Amino acid sequence: MSKTRVRSTTVLAIVHNGEVVVGADGQATMGNYVAKSNVKKVRTLQDGKIITGFAGSTADAFTLLERFDEKLNAYGGNMKRAAIELAKDWRMDRYLRKLEAMLVVANKEEVLVLSGTGDVLEPDNQIAAIGSGAMYAQAAAHALKKHAPQLSAEEIVRESLNIAADICIYTNHNLIVEKVK
Repeated sequence: MSKTRVRSTTVLAIVHNGEVVVGADGQATMGNYVAKSNVKKVRTLQDGKIITGFAGSTADAFTLLERFDEKLNAYGGNMKRAAIELAKDWRMDRYLRKLEAMLVVANKEEVLVLSGTGDVLEPDNQIAAIGSGAMYAQAAAHALKKHAPQLSAEEIVRESLNIAADICIYTNHNLIVEKVK
């Protein structure tokens, strides 16, 4: 029996003009059809002080989000430390190693990208994107941040995700956008 590859999503996070915003579309596809159009791929943790977004397998992402939340609690809400500890576990643990998802995590100061290969990346220009439409959204966000600096972080995220949705068949216009408190 062949495994149907689930493709989904575009997640974008940006630090701009003192604001930190994370947004994602809501589409999940299986094979060549849309399985669901309104998946909530952005979550708040630590009473809104940390925003997460995920791409990949939803069940795998939820497992990682639970582990990340546990790490946050274990390290007093220190996002970077929790991310590094999760990445170490993710790479070393036999079960976690098989999970197919990526995370973007953000707090008031920074944005990080976490992957199953042990990466904890601090993106250039404080713009992070993951998922099928990541490169489209990231390119749009870079252009808007540079050429329309008067826009708010939320406006840049929304416009960039909409541009990605116009181009990427695995991304739709059902957006969830959250701002770090």
